[in-house]
Amino acid sequence: MHESALYSAQYQLEQAKIWRAINLWLGAPAAVSAALAGSAILSSSDNGTLLGASNELGAGLLALFSAALSSILTTVNASRRTTQSQASGNAFLQLQTESRQFILVDLKHLSFDDARARLESITTSRNELNSTADPVGRLAYWKAKRNIEKSGGQTYAVDDMENQD
Repeated sequence: MHESALYSAQYQLEQAKIWRAINLWLGAPAAVSAALAGSAILSSSDNGTLLGASNELGAGLLALFSAALSSILTTVNASRRTTQSQASGNAFLQLQTESRQFILVDLKHLSFDDARARLESITTSRNELNSTADPVGRLAYWKAKRNIEKSGGQTYAVDDMENQD
């Protein structure tokens, strides 16, 4: 359970980073191109008219580009997906902590039936999280797996003390 929560948390947090990057990579150019299109519309040409032909064409292309990026951003809904992945990752971290406390603190002092009931409760929480979390993409999966394998996941000083017993 602890290991499952570790990996699931990392998957979701990596996915959140990807959605945040997508949101920035689509949103920033959309905003800049909209601003440039507005500037082109409002700028004066050399002959004193409000718009010259090149400004009209440039403004139109920038406006279309901005509209296309904004449409993609709205359809993908990267902002909501970032929030959802971040919340799921934090919920899996909470489950990881609960599992860890159960293993290292509570389990030693519980009867078999009480330990089994507590494990069932943790399992139910994990199943609920799995059913509500958005699936992660291959890139997030790969990055999370690499991070855990490289660093060994989260380690605490108490882990070393437990191994000395």
